[in-house]
Amino acid sequence: MHNPNATPATVPRPWWQYGHVWLVISGPAVVVIASFITFYLAASGQDPVIEEDYYRKGIEINKTLRDSPASLAPATQARNHAATGVQAPK
Repeated sequence: MHNPNATPATVPRPWWQYGHVWLVISGPAVVVIASFITFYLAASGQDPVIEEDYYRKGIEINKTLRDSPASLAPATQARNHAATGVQAPK
């Protein structure tokens, strides 16, 4: 007997035809692609060359700064003000 009120059986769709599946997959896929791009940029970029006598140049800079403390007066006052919150003398 044929029932006229019966609904036809629905055939399930394959998983790739559902939009929310692609939404779930796209997040991790974008992260993986971005990590490969980041690795490429890190591996292909060149690091800056440090001079051979960088230590000696640093010592010379420290000597010149130590010899002229008047030029550092505003910076020293600002540092002290930031550390203590006390007004600098006028």
